[in-house]
Amino acid sequence: MKPLPHVAALCALTQAYLPEQESQPWFNAAMHELTQYHLLQTPGYASWVAASGVDVQALGDDWHRLPPLYAAYFKQYLPRSREVLQTTELHSSGTSGQKSHMHYDTDALQALMHMSNRIFAHYGWDRPQQRCNYLLFAYEANAAMQASGSARTDEFLCTYAPAARVVHALRSNGQMGHEFDIHGVIRALHEFAEEGLPVRIFGFPAFLWFVLERMRVVGAAPLKLHAESLVLTGGGWKTHAALEIDKQVFRRRIQDQLGIAGERCRDGYGAVEHGVPYIECAQHRFHVPSYARAVVRDVADMRLLDYGEPGLLHLMSPYIRSSPAHSMVLGDLAVLLPPGQCTCAIPTASFQVLGRAAPGKHRNCAIAASELIK
Repeated sequence: MKPLPHVAALCALTQAYLPEQESQPWFNAAMHELTQYHLLQTPGYASWVAASGVDVQALGDDWHRLPPLYAAYFKQYLPRSREVLQTTELHSSGTSGQKSHMHYDTDALQALMHMSNRIFAHYGWDRPQQRCNYLLFAYEANAAMQASGSARTDEFLCTYAPAARVVHALRSNGQMGHEFDIHGVIRALHEFAEEGLPVRIFGFPAFLWFVLERMRVVGAAPLKLHAESLVLTGGGWKTHAALEIDKQVFRRRIQDQLGIAGERCRDGYGAVEHGVPYIECAQHRFHVPSYARAVVRDVADMRLLDYGEPGLLHLMSPYIRSSPAHSMVLGDLAVLLPPGQCTCAIPTASFQVLGRAAPGKHRNCAIAASELIK
C-alpha cells in the first residue's frame, strides 16, 4: 500500500495530550495527506467533497470545513478505499435496531492501540508488574460477538496489567446469545475483596448499576476493594437509557459500596465509526488527545457552534485509510470546553456528553452522503 508518512507520524506521537499549537502541524499534514488519499482511492468521496464547494488545499487549520460523514450513514453503507483489501470488520454493540459497521485496516488498528497505550500511560494505569482481577461488564466471547467493538476493546484493556482472574458479567449461553450473571458478579466481587488484589472493572455502566442496586436491595455489606482498583465504563446505557443515573450519583454509589474512590471511577467515550479513545480526566471531562480535534455543530443547520453551546459532536482524526471516517459527526449531543478551562493539568480542549440526539438533520445528511458515496 502507498505509505502515508504524515499519518504515521501523527499517530506515533508519544505524548497523548500536547498543547494544540504544538500538535497542529502534525495534525494538518496528516489530515491533508489522508484526505488526498481518499479523494483518489475511495469511490464517491471526491464527489461528496466537491458537492460542498470546499477547496481542500485552502483549509489550513480549519478542518471542520471538510464535509464530514455521519454516523447514521454507516448503519447502511460500508464505504471502502480501493487499495485496502485486508480489513477487520467491527460493529457497534447496540442491542436493538441497526448496527453500524466499519472496516479497519491494520495500520488503523495499530494506531488506535498506540493511542490507548499513551493515554493509559498518561494516567498511570499501565502497570505491567501489578497483577489485577478483572470484572468485565462486556460480552463473553462467542461466535456471535467476535466483531463487537466494545467486546474487543474491553479484552484489550486487560493487557495493561497482568490478569489474575477475569470474570465476564454477560456470559455466553452456548446458543449464540448472552445472559447477565448478576449473582456470579456479586460473588466475584466478594471473592476479589478477600483476595486483596486491585480490581479493574470495565464495560457497560448500566450493568454495574444493576449490581449496585441488587446489593443495596438485599442489604449486602459494603466492600472495600484495593485502593488502586479502577472503574472505566464505556458504551453508554443503550436500551437502558431511561434508567440512566447521574454520573456523580453513580460514582458516589461505587465509592460507598465497593470502596473505589471517585477519582478512580472514569468513563470512556468512543464509537465504532470513530475509534479514537476519549477517557475522562480526574475532573471527569473528556479531553481531546493530540491525535484528534473536536467541534460541536447545530442540530438544525450544522453550523459551527461556540464553546459552551450544546450541539452534535463532530470529531476528526486522520488515522484510518480503509474508510473515509477521518471527519465524523456522531449522534451524540455535547458541549465543547476550551483549553485551560479544566482544572486538571491536561492542556487540550475537552467536552461533556449530554446524551443522544433525536434522529433528524444528521440522518438526512447521512442519506445525502449515500447518494454520492457507494
